[in-house]
Amino acid sequence: MFKALSDAPFFASCIEGVSDLKEIDATHYTAVLETRVAYLRFKFKADVEITKLSPSEKIEAKVEGTPLGIVGRLTATATTQLVESGDKTVIQYSIDATLTGKLGSMGQPVLKSKAKEMEKHFTARLFAAFAGGGPGSET
Repeated sequence: MFKALSDAPFFASCIEGVSDLKEIDATHYTAVLETRVAYLRFKFKADVEITKLSPSEKIEAKVEGTPLGIVGRLTATATTQLVESGDKTVIQYSIDATLTGKLGSMGQPVLKSKAKEMEKHFTARLFAAFAGGGPGSET
């Protein structure tokens, strides 16, 4: 399962709104993230750096993005933790995100709500991929 999750294209395919993923090197990527925050739709050019890769346990990535057409900046840390629980693997995923500039004026409660929504979508897509016999579904 860890092998599948550490595959950037597979991982990105589980995150709603991610497109145009390009590998710069083994730990750096660029991508486009389109999302809706409150009643506004945003498109970010994002740089992703894998900051921690502990085989079979943890993947951590730093995401920095600049929205197209508006002043602001997205900074986030996404953490995926794998915990063995009997004969199953439990995946814990969280996003800690901050918006600055005009985007930040919407407030952290709106951003935190959006991050939780993204976590739920990620979990559902990941579950569907593994339940459907996707990468690493043997665990």
